[in-house]
Amino acid sequence: MGVTERKNEGLARLLTESRWTYRQFAMAVNRLGTETGTPMKYDESSVHHWLGGTLPRKAVRPLVLEALARKLGRPVTRAEAGFPATGEKAAELADPVEGLVDLGRLDMDPSRRGVLGAGLFSVALTIPGWQDVVGRAEAVHSGRAARIGWPEVDMVAAMTERVSSLDDQFGGRHARPMAAAFAVNTVAAYLRAGAPDDVRKGMLSAASDLCYLTGYMAVDEGYHGLAQQYYLKALELAGQAGDHLTYCTTLRGMSVQAVDLGYGPRASRLADAAAAASPQAGPRMRAFLAGQQAHSAAQSGNRSEALRYIKEAEVAMDKAESQEAAFGSYDPSSLQYHVSQVQYGLGDVRGSIKSMQEAETLRYSVYRRARVRQQSYLAERQLEIGHLEAACATWNRALDDYPLVQSQRCDQRIEIMRTLIRPHLKNAKARELYERAATIKRPITV
Repeated sequence: MGVTERKNEGLARLLTESRWTYRQFAMAVNRLGTETGTPMKYDESSVHHWLGGTLPRKAVRPLVLEALARKLGRPVTRAEAGFPATGEKAAELADPVEGLVDLGRLDMDPSRRGVLGAGLFSVALTIPGWQDVVGRAEAVHSGRAARIGWPEVDMVAAMTERVSSLDDQFGGRHARPMAAAFAVNTVAAYLRAGAPDDVRKGMLSAASDLCYLTGYMAVDEGYHGLAQQYYLKALELAGQAGDHLTYCTTLRGMSVQAVDLGYGPRASRLADAAAAASPQAGPRMRAFLAGQQAHSAAQSGNRSEALRYIKEAEVAMDKAESQEAAFGSYDPSSLQYHVSQVQYGLGDVRGSIKSMQEAETLRYSVYRRARVRQQSYLAERQLEIGHLEAACATWNRALDDYPLVQSQRCDQRIEIMRTLIRPHLKNAKARELYERAATIKRPITV
């Protein structure tokens, strides 16, 4: 530890604002250490030393800032907390290709998975606005020997769609490294090639969509800090392309990540930003955005906003043509899932069960991972209202698909099932389910 010359008044002010005790502050930092895979044992005396001028270790300072940011609901800077600048420059928007290559190379390497998984999800992450990213960089350098045209753009889009299909069916554990390798070995070269302006923007847009998908797959594996990096890169590339659609879709994806992690207010801000940045959205896109706004509002306890947005999503979905291409696979099944989440967030457990069952009848069979997760949610809620055997039947359906899906989010739901069913083993159906689950080995991870 290093020592400053005086007491840390900035940190003291923040601690006062948080209304934490020394012990609560230390425990919050320890929890973040566990979240990043580096357990810590700070206590009241540690906080006393920090306030007295002793600097936390360099690796711990971001955890201190994040703990305070989560508590206060706003970004907390190093300077505000009395920490010295590290000399590290913020990521520049000048060359989107360089950052993409660095990020993808890390993600391609299995030996780095543990490091990537330790990345911290930040509620205080600064999200660039549309005007901050649009037109800021010239990603394609003219004068190179290589030139690309629309066939290369179409190929990147087709590959992204193919990887997305694999992700829907089998989860992101194996598909994400494929996407990262494709970004580094192929897409980066295309972004640096010569091209007419329309082709250049088309390639930037395709690269943005690939980054969004890769970030989504990182979320599926629980690599939330890594996912945020991919999402930021997608926003940046979308801005260079002038691609409002992918920019808004990415902001919505960041909202989905936040709401799944329990950060309702942050999720609402991101969902609202996505809606605000979507000019002249068609009905399906409006449903896509409003459904997420509703879910985020419900989790934040904002009943009136949640009901208003879910009604808006339902009206917009009714207007959307049945054969219209869906954004991010948003279809009537997805809408019913959001209806269910809103109902559950507002305390209507029985209504949420009915809506989740409706979502199941509407879902296309290719969305296997979604089926495992949503059947699990349904079973958990059936058990919550005392319908044990109905819950067991639903969980058994989830187990039918689970061995075929490589997804940390699905792993979590099955672990929750084991925990919830354990107290009910005197029931024959529950015992049968528990024994079946015990025969299913957890997927091997690298």
